[in-house]
This record gives sequence, structure tokens and C-alpha cells, in this order.
Amino acid sequence: MSLSADRAAGLFRAGNGAEPEGVWHAPGRVNLMGEHTDYNSGWVLPFALDRGVVVAAARRGDDVLDIRSLQAEGEAVVPLPGLRPGGVTGWAAYPAGVAWAMREAGLPVGGASLVIDSDLPQGAGLSSSAAIECAVAIALAGLYAADVPRTELARLARRAENEMVGVPSGIMDQSASLLCEAGHALLLDCRSGQTTPVPFDPAAAGLALIVVDTGARHALTDGRYAERRAECERAARALGVASLRDVADPARTAAIADPVLARRAHHVVSDNCRVRAAVNLLAADDVAGLGRLLHDSHASLRDDFEVSWPQADVAAEAAERAGALGARMVGGGFGGSVIALVPADAAAVRGALRAAYAAQGWAPPTFLDAPPSAGARRILLVLTHRPTQ
Repeated sequence: MSLSADRAAGLFRAGNGAEPEGVWHAPGRVNLMGEHTDYNSGWVLPFALDRGVVVAAARRGDDVLDIRSLQAEGEAVVPLPGLRPGGVTGWAAYPAGVAWAMREAGLPVGGASLVIDSDLPQGAGLSSSAAIECAVAIALAGLYAADVPRTELARLARRAENEMVGVPSGIMDQSASLLCEAGHALLLDCRSGQTTPVPFDPAAAGLALIVVDTGARHALTDGRYAERRAECERAARALGVASLRDVADPARTAAIADPVLARRAHHVVSDNCRVRAAVNLLAADDVAGLGRLLHDSHASLRDDFEVSWPQADVAAEAAERAGALGARMVGGGFGGSVIALVPADAAAVRGALRAAYAAQGWAPPTFLDAPPSAGARRILLVLTHRPTQ
């Protein structure tokens, strides 16, 4: 059992005077390729991290969610009857939204005591919010023996984020957290929902993928993410297509009269192409070939989609100068993390990044190893428990 599972179970015991019925884990994710393509019905290629969110949970008999988090102060007590979007705000909206979405779908979900812990840095572009949603979803499904496919749980977790939290996200983050396999990336067609595991083993190629937490925080609820989504919808209308997914050639985006919308569309279409190129490289066991795709994707996110930020640009450039095969920002943008494909011994790259940050007068970045890992699962089962209230 992980440290965060130990802590969550311990806090549960302290607060409830009983053991949890179980502890569930859902990982964060890194998106190897395909940024801002998911809500454009395109393709993405994420993989799960070995870090994430754990939920210690037990049923209650009073149709109430009692939610505590080791990363937030206070306790949220949420009556489930009458719960609607807008009824819960702040961090508690994520777990409460999942319960609401599951009940709206007719699943037999009742009250629960939840204690949440995480070893994911928040706001780092590693999908900590979706990890919370997915950990709560599999916990509630497990507690109430709700027989629901993982793909449907992903859809319900996304609905919670869209409607309860108010972030118009795509389906990628929840799908990655629930469906990824160890040693694989997940090719996800965001239009059809079809998923395909793609073998991805950087270590076998003498390489590693590291996550650089740039220290700049982002918040997808600040409106800029929604603005980019709206721009993509306008670009699609300008091209006469239902979605930018339907444009195969990046050159076609030059036909859009508005230069801003043309740049937005160019990024989405070209990143869709890079997802398919990445899958072909991995099928050919050419992990090193991903480096150029990472470099080009970062340039596109910086110049065409305009969601990068100074720390990410410095990190990507410094990493490549120090020997990384390629690097790019990940996540929604405006803060968060950079990924870099590096030699197995990444000491030179880490040192170069620390020096580059020091030269700017910034606090040093932090680093996470990123082995492709397993998706959400139950990690602790406690057999004796009676519902509380």
C-alpha cells in the first residue's frame, strides 16, 4: 500500500472511528501527443503516471457525501438528494459532481464518507482533477456494486467536470486515468471513443521521459481554456466542417480569413497528424523518433495556439540544448509542466534546467520520472464494515 493510501486510511479511521471499506487509486496522466485535440473530436496519445489520487471510502446510510482531502482545509458535507450543478463549489465540486453524474445516469449510488489524498502536484498539467474524479467514480462504483464499464465511468466523470465544475474539457484525461495499461500509451479516438493500447517503453530504448514541473500554476476555470475551445469551434465553422477533426491537411487552415482562428486551427490539425505519426513510430519501435514530434508540438502550442508560458519555453529549450531529443509543454496551458525525452541518465538535462531557471531568477523546477503505468484500480480491500451516518 502506498504512502498516500496509508495516510488516507489513517485519516479515515481517525475521523470515522472505523476502517474504510477500501482504498482506490486513479493516476494522473501525461499526454505524449495531441494537445487540445480532444474537444475537437480528434486523436490523443496519453499514458498514465505512477502518481495519482487515492480515496479511502465507506458507505453511509444517510444519503450524504462527507468529503475530506489532505490537500484542502475543512470538510464538505453534501446531501445527495436535490444536488444540482452549481450547488457545490471549490474542490468539493469534483467528487460531488461524480456522485451527481452517476445518480443522474441511474446508478445505485448512495451516501459515502470519502477521504482523498494525492501525490500529484496540483495545477501542474498532470490531470489531478480528473484523477480525483476517477478515483471517486471507481470507489462509488465499488461500494455500491454498480456494474458499469470503464468507458462509461470516464464519460460520467467528464460530465461532472463539464457541468458541475464548469470546465468544458474533453474525454482524454478521464479515459487515460481509467483505461491505461502499464508499459503502454493509449490511442484514443475522441469522436468514436475507440481506444487502442500502444506499446511504449522508453527504458528499453535507453531513454526516459521526465516531467518538469515548471512551478507556474494554471487554472482551467479562468476562462482562457474555454476561449480556445470557442475559437476552435469558430474555425471549424469557417472551414465548413463539423469539427477540426475533419480537416486532414494543415495547409487547408490558411483559407480561414481570421489569422488568429487560422493559427488555432493549424495547431489542432497538425497535432492530430503528429499523434498518428507518433503511433507509427512506436509501432516501428522508434522511440527516439518522438523527439522531433515533441519539439514541433511545443512550437505549435507556443506560436499557433498561444498557450505556452515563459517557464515552459525556457525549460523546453534548455532541455534540448542539454541533450534531450525533444521537449514540449503538456496540458491545457498557461502554466503546468513540460515533458522531455532524455537519455536514461538525465543528470545533464536536470542540471541545465536548474541553471536556466537560476539565470532567470526563478525558483528551481522539480522533476518527476514518468514510466507508463497502470490505470485506476482498487488497492486496499477491508472486508468488515457497516454503513455509518
